[in-house]
Amino acid sequence: MENSFFIDSEKLSPAALEKKHRLETDPSSRTDHMKYMEGMEIIESDICEKVMSQVREYDYNRYTARDVIAALEHETCSIEDFKALLSPAAEPYLERMAQKAKAETSKHFGNTVYLFTPLYIANYCENYCVYCGFNCYNDIRRMKLNAEQIDKEMKVIADSGMEEILLLTGESRSKSSIEYIGEACRLARKYFRMVGLEIYPVNTDEYRYLHECGADYVTVFQETYDSDKYETLHLLGHKRVWPYRFDAQERALRGGMRGAGFSALLGLSDFRKDALASAMHVYYLQRKYPHAEMSLSCPRLRPIINNDKINPLDVHETQLCQVLCAYRIFMPFVGITVSSRESESFRNGIVKIAATKISAGVSTGIGDHESKYSGKESDGAEGDEQFEIADDRSLDKMYEDMSAEGLQPVLNDYLYV
Repeated sequence: MENSFFIDSEKLSPAALEKKHRLETDPSSRTDHMKYMEGMEIIESDICEKVMSQVREYDYNRYTARDVIAALEHETCSIEDFKALLSPAAEPYLERMAQKAKAETSKHFGNTVYLFTPLYIANYCENYCVYCGFNCYNDIRRMKLNAEQIDKEMKVIADSGMEEILLLTGESRSKSSIEYIGEACRLARKYFRMVGLEIYPVNTDEYRYLHECGADYVTVFQETYDSDKYETLHLLGHKRVWPYRFDAQERALRGGMRGAGFSALLGLSDFRKDALASAMHVYYLQRKYPHAEMSLSCPRLRPIINNDKINPLDVHETQLCQVLCAYRIFMPFVGITVSSRESESFRNGIVKIAATKISAGVSTGIGDHESKYSGKESDGAEGDEQFEIADDRSLDKMYEDMSAEGLQPVLNDYLYV
């Protein structure tokens, strides 16, 4: 493995500052983003080529209103239909798309909406990703919860009624080892019926170990499927290796995980092509691993502390709604998650159309659930948040609001026997 790299950003040496500047301004100083680092597992798979061939062929400006209307009239949505629904030509037909998406959601999911909460257990990171609040050069308060603190946070969350948790760390093997994450999974299994992971990508045997510790599914953000753009955004660390990240979900499924989540971070690159790539990634893996539970999300960039390195490409709510409706029409059975990055009003509306899962009681900071859930004054010994959230409703409020919308909130639908 590459030597672990973590900087105490409050104590940046002149040499570290010089390296940071060189990474930002001199592409030749960076490692090859398509070359695997030592210790990274290479799997034989044709999924990447299938996905990227669809992206390369996609010219969304060639689709017309006639293509969109035909796609909406077809009983089954083909790949070509899906491409039309993602195109600019589909924007005037958003209402019809929403009606069709709502019908598909109702047919396959009824009026249920699943609730979960994320728990960040560490925010140390060894990557330099210019858009991320956790990146190794960003001047934020770093923290890693120990087992006792993790247990305390989980109890607070479980006492609120939550039954599904998503465990997250910064991408640092040295600070958040596989054994550390495995212990967190074992603790989570005491309190929750469903345990998800959003951590740095690992090898198949490591995913198998984490599954044995209690993890049910893995979510990985590819961030952007545009490998050239990816190279300019991920300047240092293991995350820089684009193909290793791409194959993470397949390694997780090979390691025994029950499900996998997929996402691009809309606004980093061309959102239509990233949305197409995300869906095709699911489409082809679903056919290769038909037993697996697949889910999609499409978060947009949110503000972070000290961000002056990137101006996100605008993805408006109507365009986000278009992507979500196209996802639902193309893949009726796939779970669709909308995170707290989005506003309360948007999430209230989209769960009645296309989304099936939303987060509640969210904090993207470290060790602050007790203060946020109980109203106790913070002692200040908490890690900074990864990004700003837009919807901070509690589980009780979310449950109440979803019920008032005629939806059936679900905390868990899986039983171990």
